[in-house]
Amino acid sequence: MTDAHLDHGHVELSAVTLSEEFVASDTPPTPEVAEYALWLGDDALVLAQRLGQWITRAPELEEDVALANIALDLLGHARSLLRYAGSASDRTEDDLAYWREEGGFRSAHLFEQQNGDFAHTIVRQFAAAHYLYVLYDRLRASTDPVLAGVAAKAVKEVDYHRDHADQWMLRLALGTDESRRRTLRALEDVWPYVDELFHDEPLLDALDGVAIRPSTLGVAFDADIAPVLAEAGLELPQAFHAAGGGRRGQHSEYLAPLLAELQVLARQHPGASW
Repeated sequence: MTDAHLDHGHVELSAVTLSEEFVASDTPPTPEVAEYALWLGDDALVLAQRLGQWITRAPELEEDVALANIALDLLGHARSLLRYAGSASDRTEDDLAYWREEGGFRSAHLFEQQNGDFAHTIVRQFAAAHYLYVLYDRLRASTDPVLAGVAAKAVKEVDYHRDHADQWMLRLALGTDESRRRTLRALEDVWPYVDELFHDEPLLDALDGVAIRPSTLGVAFDADIAPVLAEAGLELPQAFHAAGGGRRGQHSEYLAPLLAELQVLARQHPGASW
């Protein structure tokens, strides 16, 4: 899994990846900490794969670059977190990315949703970026130095992702009648999956001071998105909440095809290098 950074059309391949910079602990994480790192790493990996599917398909060339940039940032976060999680069981980041079955992943359903049209992708990204921002902002104070270090770096990048999504939400909602219609439809389709992000799981009882309880992030998340929704003249749908279950290995129907695409090369040519 290579890591690169694109900024305003310029591509830089970093000699020291985020994972190499922070995941250099002599002490492997406990199984509980490793599982939590897996939650966060899988969210980032799955969303990176989804956004990468837009490359050469975005509505304008600049968006190819922007979405690739965001995807690569998320891939860097995933590498850091999966490497740390894997160190508890002598597995590499590649082992975890390419050789787990669907039930072994811990991604939330929001990140697994199909790209749909561009409005669906932007609404999903709007929710994801604001959630990740408030999460990493809090996680910087984790008593686990690796998680705190990853969060301190990641929150700066997710701040850009958040701004990108905000600008597109406004552009679509305040654009043409058709772009607004599609944005409203995307909110109806995507927002039921947001609720799962704020559910606490029993694992967190063993991670006081290390992990962030999702239920404590809802107020900050709502406050963070409120100004954008107000400016765009949008109201969140008061619809059902999807059942979720991703943290327990219960996934949407969209994850298996995504993993098939992600893992096919490694599985067809095990041990290959280039």
